[in-house]
Amino acid sequence: MPKPSSPIPIRRILAETALLVGAGVFMSFLAPFGTDERPVLVRIAYWPTVIVGGGVIGIAIDVLAGRRLGGFWPRLIADSLLMTPPVAALVYAVSWGMLGPQSAQPHIASLLVQVFVVSFGVMLLRQLAWRGAWNARAKAPAPDEAIDPSSAFRQRLSAKRRSARLIAVEAQDHYLRVHTDAGDELVTARFSDALLELASLAGYQTHRSWWVAAGAIEAVRWRRGRGELRLTCGLTVPVSRTYSAVLKREGWF
Repeated sequence: MPKPSSPIPIRRILAETALLVGAGVFMSFLAPFGTDERPVLVRIAYWPTVIVGGGVIGIAIDVLAGRRLGGFWPRLIADSLLMTPPVAALVYAVSWGMLGPQSAQPHIASLLVQVFVVSFGVMLLRQLAWRGAWNARAKAPAPDEAIDPSSAFRQRLSAKRRSARLIAVEAQDHYLRVHTDAGDELVTARFSDALLELASLAGYQTHRSWWVAAGAIEAVRWRRGRGELRLTCGLTVPVSRTYSAVLKREGWF
């Protein structure tokens, strides 16, 4: 099984934290919802506190529930809705403690709307950032490679698809069906040989008969001990329990 290069967990934690702190500082200077009347130093303390705290709640909800949903937008909306009540309670408590009880809170309905809007924006930024990171990793050339690391595998393809973006490889008896953004075709090869030739690319073996490129994954779903990936080309690819560990460790579900 090819082992894709990936950020170690501590790097992801640091990246998540930096993203949330950055969003909090931005909100400090944007100063919405009446906080423009507060001193700059108060806003710089207040907004990162509620954004980081709310972000942690949102990420926890995403890990527990959001990633079970297929698709970018259903996951984003579900995360934002589920995190709104607990984040609103956090905002109320932090506002009371940092701004004082004299900072009259809006009506509960208005507070929930405000929290949902901010939560939606923060989680959208987070999902876009991570999706971009995976796509960049999938497309970026290896610095030590003088040639395309997949060139040996690409030589198996017809001229029409030799330079196309690889999406997935599916084993079918003694053949491989290679899926690209220029269509698919059958080639004669062993799946084990294909895995060796694709080892330098960012991708995953998800099943005994499937390999997928990391940048082609659009959504991941796991239920009742079985998983599946939806790819950018519309394919649905199975994920077996045997090969799910890497995907889970890297935060796909």
